[in-house]
Amino acid sequence: MSPLPAFEAPPPYIPPPPEGPQKTIVSLRWMAPLQWLRQAWLDLLAQPHIAGFYGLAFWGMALVLEAVFRSRPEYTMSIASGCLLLGPFLAMGLYEASRCREQGLAPGLLSSALCWRPHMRSMGMLVLVLIVLELLWGRASLVVFAVFFNTGMPSTAGVMQAIFNPENLDFVLAYTVVGGIFAALVFAISVVSIPMILDRDTDAISAAITSIEVVFQNTGVMLFWGALLTALIATALLLPWHFGVLLVGPLLGHGSWHAYRAAVAWPQDVTVPCN
Repeated sequence: MSPLPAFEAPPPYIPPPPEGPQKTIVSLRWMAPLQWLRQAWLDLLAQPHIAGFYGLAFWGMALVLEAVFRSRPEYTMSIASGCLLLGPFLAMGLYEASRCREQGLAPGLLSSALCWRPHMRSMGMLVLVLIVLELLWGRASLVVFAVFFNTGMPSTAGVMQAIFNPENLDFVLAYTVVGGIFAALVFAISVVSIPMILDRDTDAISAAITSIEVVFQNTGVMLFWGALLTALIATALLLPWHFGVLLVGPLLGHGSWHAYRAAVAWPQDVTVPCN
């Protein structure tokens, strides 16, 4: 009887190298966010009509947020998370305006408002991920209220008393931690992903992973950027009738585009041309 042939294991699979230009995550300097704001200010001055349109949209969101806080404070975090979800997509028009100006073109309001249409599939996937986070965030905030106010949801005045009452420090800490975790997730996923989809027409997963990589590789700088965003938004909201949002909203939208351009480099700097 002839011996059976020796079994030979197949060679290990080696995936082919990825096609197309590969990104590089840039190590950012600490003062880079201030440079992004300076560039954003120049964009705002160059196209005030576009900034004004989106400023009004952001201002409307701020008025809705205040109305919810006054009438149903337990849903404030849910609406705030929705604003954080809607804000970056609304700012996509501002990214487009900065992108066109970077290419030496004069952006139009209509083209900026419709810039998402060629990227609907990628944007839809990213929207789905962020909607899931938003729903979880809203549910978690309601759970915190239910745990600490088991006799019923407080009024707006009750919430303010709870925040400034030293006896409710555990509620304030829990609410802050829960909100901070979800805000950090939304920030990490979206900080450069939407500009990257607009710039490279990439898929949502690659854009989200790139955004997270930027945050992990430049954690300190991105924390500084996030703190600047928070401080400027809070200052704008504290002004009478939240009028500061009319300026701060477009400024931060333009700044987010420059944050992406500074944090992600490409060997072939060829972007999707502006309309």
